[in-house]
Amino acid sequence: MFDSLEVLDKVTLNFSPDGLLIMNITLAFIMFGVALDIKFSQFKEIAYNPKAVIIGIISQFLLLPGATFLLILAINPSPAVGLGMILVAACPGGNISNFISALSKANVALSVSLTAFATASSVFMTPLNFAFWGGLYLANSPLVRPIDIPLLQVFQTIFLLLGIPLILGILFSQQYPKLTARIKKPFKIFSIVAFMIFVILAFSANFDHFLNYIHLIIIIVILHNLIALAIGFSMATFFKLPRPDRRSITIETGIQNSGLALVLIFNPKIFPAEFELGGMAFIAAAWGIWHMVTGIGFGYYWSKRKLN
Repeated sequence: MFDSLEVLDKVTLNFSPDGLLIMNITLAFIMFGVALDIKFSQFKEIAYNPKAVIIGIISQFLLLPGATFLLILAINPSPAVGLGMILVAACPGGNISNFISALSKANVALSVSLTAFATASSVFMTPLNFAFWGGLYLANSPLVRPIDIPLLQVFQTIFLLLGIPLILGILFSQQYPKLTARIKKPFKIFSIVAFMIFVILAFSANFDHFLNYIHLIIIIVILHNLIALAIGFSMATFFKLPRPDRRSITIETGIQNSGLALVLIFNPKIFPAEFELGGMAFIAAAWGIWHMVTGIGFGYYWSKRKLN
């Protein structure tokens, strides 16, 4: 069924590191708005009750890569597409997951904690998962090579994109509670619009590619994403976590940092230019679009439902 996917390997996407920087700034801006609803006391509760965080980490870094490997064996895609799926599954949760958790009436503090911890852990967990599962899949492929994620990059991700906006948002809400109450809703609406504008602009730069090839992988991306969401929800339900925690873990497992995957794919020090990586890049880019569709869809659905 997927034996025609090799054609994707020769496709070159219009990807700019500057564009990724703009996306990160946009996400940091969104994080500030999300933080307006967070109190420092929520993090103390998580520290004293780490069960939900541990379950979330197991879902994201152990079960999701393993399930991805089984899915690849079942559908047998092209080598580059399969490795792209493994790389996406090996990445930490995306920052947009915090925004979707807020929209879903989930435990936002838990979502932020999971994102921060997963991002820090990605220094060793992303290379380990990609090398282990990729090695099992294609033991002799030159595409399976160590991934070196610079520590400075992880530090910047946590403290610039998560830490600083989070702290500023919480402090702002504590110092100016009345102003916060007035601006929270319009700020969130503006954040959604700003992010969607960026996505549309990024998509338009590769519109022809998506129009020509998206039919080849859309089923794979949808199935892969649904499996990720199901893993998070099943784990949280099995361990009888509160409903807000279930929503957070579901979202954190199903919303992956595909932007990080693209940065790794387009880094010549990791994957030399002579490798044909169109399949990997296409999977990561398609994931980046689709997981927002499912994430916002789940978020809207849960926002209309009572927690009890």
